[in-house]
This record gives sequence, structure tokens and C-alpha cells, in this order.
Amino acid sequence: MNGRQHQSPPEHDGGLSHDLPVLARRRMIRLMAGVSLVPLVGCTSEENPSTSPSSSAGSSSAECAEIPEETAGPFPGDGSNGVNVLKESGVVRSDITRSFGDSAGGTAEGVPLTITLTVVDAASGCGTPKKGAAVYIWHCDREGAYSLYSEGVTEENYLRGVQETDDKGRVTFTSVFPGCYPGRWPHAHFEVYDSLADATAAASITSTSQLAFPQDVCEAVYATDGYSGSVRNLSSLSLEDDGVFGDGHERQLATMTGSARDGYTAALTVPV
Repeated sequence: MNGRQHQSPPEHDGGLSHDLPVLARRRMIRLMAGVSLVPLVGCTSEENPSTSPSSSAGSSSAECAEIPEETAGPFPGDGSNGVNVLKESGVVRSDITRSFGDSAGGTAEGVPLTITLTVVDAASGCGTPKKGAAVYIWHCDREGAYSLYSEGVTEENYLRGVQETDDKGRVTFTSVFPGCYPGRWPHAHFEVYDSLADATAAASITSTSQLAFPQDVCEAVYATDGYSGSVRNLSSLSLEDDGVFGDGHERQLATMTGSARDGYTAALTVPV
């Protein structure tokens, strides 16, 4: 994969036409929250805390804020924009580093990354895990390319997969740390479904959002071999100016553990 040429994904993933309705809706929600003096904060748990410093306030209320809705971008692979990987045999898996099925059989390279999402019921104050829900996750590879779409990897389907949540509402994916392409802060996309059957039928999405990676972790990863292009791209970006995370990223910023040498684990609570 080293040296492979591809087209960079469009700025801000889905472009202005995708982002403006979502961002306007999120800003209206935040404005309403400020008027009512009710903080829109994420949820926390002993096993998977949120990175938001004020998150404990939300867990004591009857309800907590749902994960912000975001654009799926132009490369979802869920049938809404061309190819549909969700109906392919083999998409239900925890290790998403390799392509599967009738693909070219490639493997994404990079710093090891484990992503754990904990799906909880927002209406219960984030205290109830959503057992039996499903999560579809996807992100770009080390070079910033999306399988199925980007030039050079259209025959691959790596870095895409579905998992059913366990008794604690958790799904865990084994992946590699994504690169940083022009115009977007490093991130991963995910969709939440009520059930595995809904996910593999690509029907009835409950929530679509994105996970952000902390700057210090990105810088540590991008200092390693294979991420040289990401160093330049990250230097011109910030979370505050990102087209998706710029109006509030606290509830989407992953909690990170590990190192660039040994790999990282990213954790996020996802209230739906």
C-alpha cells in the first residue's frame, strides 16, 4: 500500500451540502439548551467514562443527551451512496483490518487501534445498556483512502464492519489508526441500528455519528512510519475549526489509552 496514489476525499467528508443541515440542527439544540439552562452533556459510566469534564451531571438526570447526529459523508458503503457492504457475507466481524468476501483481499496497515463503543439508552439517563443493538463502523486507511470508493482501493472493503452489542452494550473492533486527509480532523464514522438484522439489511438507522481522536494521540501516531502525509494535513487543522466537530466535540472525543509503539484503544459512550 505504500506509495499508492488516490484521490483525496472531499473537504469535510460530505461537503457543504451534507454538513449545513446537520450543523444548523446541532446549533439550534445547543441554543435551546442554553436558554433552558439544562446542560447538554454526555453520559458516563465507571467502565467507559466520557471525556467531557461535566459528564457526571447528565448521568443523574432522567434523560441524557443523545450522541450528536452527523453526516455519513460520501463513503458510507451502506447502500445510500452506491455500493452496499452491509449485505455482504462476512461483514459481521470484530477485526476490520482485512478485506473479506470477493474483495481483493488486502490488509490495511498502520498503528494498531482497538475501538470500543458502548451503546446506552439516552432516555434512561444513559444507565441502561442497549443489548442486541448493532454498530456499523468505517474509516479511512493510513493514506486517507476509503475502501470501495477511493482510487486504488475500490476493490477492497477493509476498515468496515458490523458488531452486535453485548450485555453491556459494547462492541469492539480491531483496526488501524486512520490517516488525516485534507480538510477533516481524524475521525471514524459509525451507524447504530436497533438490531443486527436491521444492520445487515441496511435498514432503519437509529443514529449516525462520528468519533474524534485527540490531538496528542494523532501527533504521536503520525510521527511513526507511513503517516508522513498526515503530519502536514493535521498541522493545518483544529477540532474547533472542523466542519463537523467545530460546534462541540466533547461528547464525540474518544478516551484513549496506549501508545504509538504498542497501539491504542479508543473508547466512547454512545447514547441513542
